[in-house]
Amino acid sequence: MMTKEMEIILDSTNDGMMIIDKGGVVTFFNHAAEMITGLYKKEVVGKYISENFPETQLVDVMVHEEVAVDNFLKIGNKEIAIRRMPMHNDLGQVVGAVAIFRDISDLTSLSDQIDRLKEMQSLLEGILHSTQDAISVCDEKGIHVLINPAYTKLTGLSEKDIIGKPVTVDISEGQSVHLQALKKQKPVSNTKLKVGKHHKEIIASASPIIVDGELRGSVGILQDLTEMKKLNRELMLARQIIRKLEAKYTFDDIIACDKQMTDCIEKSRQAAKTPANILLRGESGTGKELFAHAIHNLSDRRYKQFVRVNCAAINESLLESELFGYEEGAFTGARKGGKTGLFQEAHNGTIFLDEIAEIPTSTQVKLLRVLQEGEVMSVGSTRSINVDVRVIAATNVHLEKAVEEGRFREDLYYRLNVIPIRIPPLRNRVNDIYPLILSFLNKYNQEYGRNAKDLSPEALRHLQQYHWPGNVRELQNYIGRAMVNMKLQDTLLEAKHLPKFFDSETDLSNNYVTSLSNKKIKVASLDQALKEAEKKIIEDALESHGNNRTKTAETLNISIRSLYYKIKNLGIN
Repeated sequence: MMTKEMEIILDSTNDGMMIIDKGGVVTFFNHAAEMITGLYKKEVVGKYISENFPETQLVDVMVHEEVAVDNFLKIGNKEIAIRRMPMHNDLGQVVGAVAIFRDISDLTSLSDQIDRLKEMQSLLEGILHSTQDAISVCDEKGIHVLINPAYTKLTGLSEKDIIGKPVTVDISEGQSVHLQALKKQKPVSNTKLKVGKHHKEIIASASPIIVDGELRGSVGILQDLTEMKKLNRELMLARQIIRKLEAKYTFDDIIACDKQMTDCIEKSRQAAKTPANILLRGESGTGKELFAHAIHNLSDRRYKQFVRVNCAAINESLLESELFGYEEGAFTGARKGGKTGLFQEAHNGTIFLDEIAEIPTSTQVKLLRVLQEGEVMSVGSTRSINVDVRVIAATNVHLEKAVEEGRFREDLYYRLNVIPIRIPPLRNRVNDIYPLILSFLNKYNQEYGRNAKDLSPEALRHLQQYHWPGNVRELQNYIGRAMVNMKLQDTLLEAKHLPKFFDSETDLSNNYVTSLSNKKIKVASLDQALKEAEKKIIEDALESHGNNRTKTAETLNISIRSLYYKIKNLGIN
């Protein structure tokens, strides 16, 4: 709170002065400010600064805690010189900001402007005491003329030690940036020095002060290198953690109001708090990976690594070496020095094995050993390495049938299936479709520059009636395509924006049924009939997609590895 005596003193100065509090409200506006701006105190005080002076940027100075000097702006037809700086309390906390300004419209020369601005120096020196940057100023002869308290705090040197003495007096190791700036008459940046009684490591920068083409001195800023190194180490550590802790989602990111889904989330929350392995079951696109992220982030391992592995995306011959690592020379093309496996990278953390049913039987044996013994053996090594890893596996395959057919080990199945969690398909949670759509509208508004706020009842009815074989992923992609059809000013997603219900994929599925119903299959058993039907469906899908196997797998809602397996097993050309 400013005293009455202080207000009288500040009102008598020729310089305009305006002070704002932390909320951006003007608390002081002196008589000179009234004269310069043409506004009365009662029109300004108690109002947000932006109402009368939106161009002052005084709030920015306060937020960024930076002193802005020697700036000019226009108020009406007047040219104003203005200096702005944040204000701090005794605890170093920002409590507001002050602007000191003067009408320089009538100045006849640049030298007159500099002379008048220098009259503000005494005020600025007081305010410089509040800045956190260590600042020193010297004259053109290299003699210190000004330092601030932050400088004393950093170097341990007082005004008595510095003022009136050469700029080299504070340096224990290195060359003065002031002398370099004076000599070159150019800024000097990021120079390492040791200063003060305790040989403090700093980074120093300096810029020459040139007035009307004449060198008048130099201003320097010093930063604590020790503190910067510490912050840099913390930043590097944070980046490493971010790279490794790639579990981006939590249960708060899962949109659900349907009871089936909320029950599934609750079971997953309980499972997350145990060390047990988890098997996520569900159709493609239901959000199994989202659940894996959320489980890890709620577990005791949330600050450790989260490693994601799509078992179907890695070539069979490489999967084992990727999971368990390999030694140098283990095989042709092996990296020099070998390679750490993904299980080792996930040590003390979580590994998410998506498409677990696609792991070849030879690799299943090694995976079982990890789960049973807690150890891995790199390819080409005879030495076991202990690992502590929580496994979350996921599949859209009927694993029990795979066990019966001998494609998946029964003992591995039981090791993974400690806590089974089945995520319901979207067609069984129709009540979740509307909130999911609202979430996707918000996402694509930002990406596509649209302004959709809601969707019409007719559009919602269409979307709720569809069975969504691709589940939430398909719904998200479909909403994205629909929003492309909207105009920028449209705020309502309507039925007219919806793409044809739905496209070639649905038509393709119908064609499969039609072609099969028109074809008489002569077979000796039901098993053979099913194989013939499956073969026909895959052949038609391949033909429809020009033999593009990736698109075919997506249409059939199976993994690319499963498609390759079926092509080979069914003898498809």
